[in-house]
Amino acid sequence: MSTEIANVATARSIRNPVLTGFHPDPSILRVGDDYYLATSTFEWYPGVRVHHSRDLVHWRPLGGIVTERRLLDLRGCGDSNGIWAPDLTHHDGLFHLVYSDVASFASGYWDAQNFLTTAPDISGPWSDPVPLHSRGFDASLFHDDDGTSWLLAMSADWRPGRDRFGGIEIQQYDRAARALVGRPRIIFTGTEAGLTEGPHLYRHDGWYWLVTAEGGTSWEHQVTVARARHLFGPYEVHPGGPLLTSVGRPDLTLQKAGHGSLVRTPRGEWFLAHLVARPYTPLGNCVLGRETAIQRVDWPTGDWPRVAGGIPADEFLAPDLPAHPWPQDTATDHFDAPELDTCWSTLRRPASPDWLDLRSRPSHLRVYGGQSPVGRQTPSLVARRVGAPRCTLETVVEFDPADHRHLAGVTGYYNTLNWHYLYLTRADDGAVVLEVLSCDSGRRTAYPALTVDVGAATRVGLRVAFDGPTLRFGYDLGDGWRPVPVDLDATILSDEHAAMIVDGEPAAWGFTGAFLGLWVQDLGGDGRYADFDQATYRED
Repeated sequence: MSTEIANVATARSIRNPVLTGFHPDPSILRVGDDYYLATSTFEWYPGVRVHHSRDLVHWRPLGGIVTERRLLDLRGCGDSNGIWAPDLTHHDGLFHLVYSDVASFASGYWDAQNFLTTAPDISGPWSDPVPLHSRGFDASLFHDDDGTSWLLAMSADWRPGRDRFGGIEIQQYDRAARALVGRPRIIFTGTEAGLTEGPHLYRHDGWYWLVTAEGGTSWEHQVTVARARHLFGPYEVHPGGPLLTSVGRPDLTLQKAGHGSLVRTPRGEWFLAHLVARPYTPLGNCVLGRETAIQRVDWPTGDWPRVAGGIPADEFLAPDLPAHPWPQDTATDHFDAPELDTCWSTLRRPASPDWLDLRSRPSHLRVYGGQSPVGRQTPSLVARRVGAPRCTLETVVEFDPADHRHLAGVTGYYNTLNWHYLYLTRADDGAVVLEVLSCDSGRRTAYPALTVDVGAATRVGLRVAFDGPTLRFGYDLGDGWRPVPVDLDATILSDEHAAMIVDGEPAAWGFTGAFLGLWVQDLGGDGRYADFDQATYRED
């Protein structure tokens, strides 16, 4: 049986998560027969990752929308800052994307600037961004039946002693003037779960339906639904409690269920896209980050929407849509295309020719070295999301370092404070060597006993592998793969490990999940580069 036929045969169930690895805060949209999922990207380009489906079962990556500094400048962006909770809508023949660029989260401040960009097609071209307000994050657009459009967002309150999540705010957006008009109003202050954010508004069955995220984005997360007869309320909360949550159910595979948005099929079936996480142990570290799942919603006329059991399901009956599998992605990227494949992301700067070159040497990715692992302006890291507990990235690199300031290799990466790195560099005696360096919450650990002299090898195979809670490196000098004899802790590359609270205030958050990447440093600014000849990603 062919792969395509097998996919068609299994298209009758949705298996969660539908987007594995770091894909949080999903905004789901249907335009005709096409479904789109837009997810947060934080400090990674391209910003606002988008996936496409025609049956809600099979999804293909389209890359990102915010691909240029014209739309977003992440130079200096802090860990887990940047793009939070994008919102994708379609009205008057245009796609509308609203996204928040969050610059801080310390001492009760967020400095969240919201933007709007539009395009006639999901592939663009996208308009210059319209700056909206900075009063809060998780902004979204609602297009009412009367032709008006409204911007919703979490309303932040920085004042000591006040609830920092001040409620859900709404303000009219004039599409013709491309500007906010009128005064903002608070329409919902949430439930006792608190931390009310992530608003999405819908018109259905004579009601306005407000879907919000509450309880924070970790174990207490939930999806809350409220309704009102009028746009400005008052909004009454679902009497049955949260539409969806994993709270109190550590036995569930899918934890942290929350931050959802709704979509309706042409035949009237409703579905909820939301984030989840899969800890390696009950309520343990989530190396894969926050992922995207989908649930069926039962919504009888005149009644409230419900998800079966109010909990996330690992698998359930797919919608009554024709199965539409996409061609299988190849495991190996030979770097033959003129642009980076959609599987790759770049850290804090877009994939531009000033540091990435796919043309000078055919079938190679040339990466010019950037800043150190703590540098936040011009790092040179090309990476892809860890999509399974057991997965591997292999590559072949050619690199001629002049001294210890030049490094190139592979990494298991979370943020500037948490990573493992196998790299080529030049030792003081002139030999080109392989070394391992780890960083755990900012504390670096070297492994000098593991240093390998590569001798005359000019092409070196490098491997980084996730094996559940363990990360391992390997190398090939032309005579077969050899392991680097050390087991490293993969769980430090997790949201939970990255988050730090000092004196009750967040010193760091962890929102991004782990990456496998190709990393190059030129700490002397000498113009050094590494050539990567193919990269192969596999999941076990």
